[in-house]
Amino acid sequence: MQNKYNAHAIEREAQQYWEDQRSFRAVETPGKPKYYCLSMFPYPSGKLHMGHVRNYTIGDALTRYHRMRGCNVLQPMGWDAFGLPAENAAMANHVPPAQWTRDNIAYMKKQLVSLGFAIDWERELATCSPDYYRWNQWLFLRMLEQGLVYKKTGTVNWDPVDQTVLANEQVIDGRGWRTGALIEKREIPMYYMAITRYADELLAALDRLPGWPERVKTMQANWIGRSYGVRFAFPYTLAGSDAKLWVFTTRADTIMGVTFCVVAAEHPLATHAAKHNAGLARFVDECKRGSVMEADVATMEKKGMPTGIFVTHPLTGEKIEVWVGNYVLMGYGEGAVMGVPGHDERDFHFARQHGLRIAQVIDVAGRPFSTDAWQEWYADKENGRCVHSGKYDGLAYAQAVDAIAADLEAMGLGEKQVLWRLRDWGISRQRYWGTPIPLVHCGACGDVPVPDAELPVVLPEDCVPDGSGNSLNRRADFLNCPCPQCGKPAQRETDTMDTFVDSSWYYTRFACADQNNAMVDARVKYWLPVDQYIGGIEHAILHLLYSRFWTKVMRDLGLVQLDEPFTNLLTQGMVLNETFFRKPDAGRITYYNPAEVEIEVDARGSRTGARLKADGLPVESGGIGTMSKSKNNGVDPQSLI
Repeated sequence: MQNKYNAHAIEREAQQYWEDQRSFRAVETPGKPKYYCLSMFPYPSGKLHMGHVRNYTIGDALTRYHRMRGCNVLQPMGWDAFGLPAENAAMANHVPPAQWTRDNIAYMKKQLVSLGFAIDWERELATCSPDYYRWNQWLFLRMLEQGLVYKKTGTVNWDPVDQTVLANEQVIDGRGWRTGALIEKREIPMYYMAITRYADELLAALDRLPGWPERVKTMQANWIGRSYGVRFAFPYTLAGSDAKLWVFTTRADTIMGVTFCVVAAEHPLATHAAKHNAGLARFVDECKRGSVMEADVATMEKKGMPTGIFVTHPLTGEKIEVWVGNYVLMGYGEGAVMGVPGHDERDFHFARQHGLRIAQVIDVAGRPFSTDAWQEWYADKENGRCVHSGKYDGLAYAQAVDAIAADLEAMGLGEKQVLWRLRDWGISRQRYWGTPIPLVHCGACGDVPVPDAELPVVLPEDCVPDGSGNSLNRRADFLNCPCPQCGKPAQRETDTMDTFVDSSWYYTRFACADQNNAMVDARVKYWLPVDQYIGGIEHAILHLLYSRFWTKVMRDLGLVQLDEPFTNLLTQGMVLNETFFRKPDAGRITYYNPAEVEIEVDARGSRTGARLKADGLPVESGGIGTMSKSKNNGVDPQSLI
């Protein structure tokens, strides 16, 4: 026995043995219990940080434990390699995203290997490989055939200087992160996946996932958001024509308390009113530049302006004024809401701010109602009874909803309805570094699918984005092609797919990563579902929801025989570190790694500031936050390795 433990020598010998013996290679062995352990694959940002190390160490410990218990174990690894960060890095470094991405993959793989994880590297995949994204395109076409993919006009953030679409996160105070230009809302054709067709099943199946944290299941249920209510109309006449303003409410029992209506800035009534009102037109433009993220809308200051247009209350005949509000989203429901300030807190504060009438139509015994301040009981539907509501006085919530819905339906102005918060998934990205959408636009034939035999539509890898729109629009060798249907000159679609597409089925591909002739094969039945999935809580909604959706689509297309992809889910805690940044007057915040920053202290050791080592100029502290590539506050584990 050696007197001294030589970590470098022993680790090197052990890893060489594992490599020579292919110790972690997973082989399908019928009759032997399997254990598929998967940690969410990383984005190849350049270097691992300690958050990655913690995540993969958890999976590795579980993997080794189950292997020692006699299980046939699979622990694969790959790279979530498409996406906007690579384009941003390419602009900064003047290199193609493909080169930057593959260099990063090589370095990060070297780091992972040096950590000695029990990974089956023979199943490695990268989503930017044509061998992988070919099947994104193939399944897109199958979904198109089934009507699960469709095209419609969608609203996007448009930077008029860079001539490009921005993600919500790239809009800072209504301006583009790079140019500082005022952002415009534009309507452009986009492709959508009909995830809402699976809303019922996605919600109901959460009860059959005992291995998932309750917090995650609650987050998904709230995101899917099934609401039972009533859809009804306020009739009106405009420019000599009769029309209806449709709204949806879960509180039809409060309908007699409507004192105003609010529409989104994109609503046709707002557009009509703004034509004749310059002040309103400016306000509509301001609203259109605002965020469309629901979290932002919920917390922003609620602003509004009257349109001068009145609609008719369907039950009382009262004239109700229509307002434009910055807190109403055109994409939710009908893009209009009824204002019941007596029994909705948001409406209450809006009415107080603008001097609108507040009417009580729900009473709880022993509780005095006042318009001076909001009280939680005003929204109590469990104990409330209708008052000042004519024939509905005295009715409880359920009775009132039934009676009001029946009366509205008899008038042809309403009906009970189930509304979902979940929206169909817009997968179009006006970006270069992503999976090309396999469609060709022909003047004679319209939108024509690329034949399966011509897949994959290969993305050129030598483009260097400059921020001025999608690079593919300037690549004649990619853009121009014959129509697959008639042979006439046509053009390829230049939108690429949302990178959530790539991660929505990668866990399935790991089961048969070397399969060249099909998306999946029989090995999927052996390995799936994943027995243990590990990743951050920040992916609790979108990634996990989209993965569940794709699994069900693949099931319905006969590709897999399972309903849910992940049996057990662990959302490990987050590794934290301080963030440092500079924020220019206009443009993008720049983050600096803590290792690049020098902390300044006074004679007593109290902190007085922080400066960037490179130039000696001050930087601001953003406090302690999650270790992430976006905020450049990761700790590189290389020195520890």
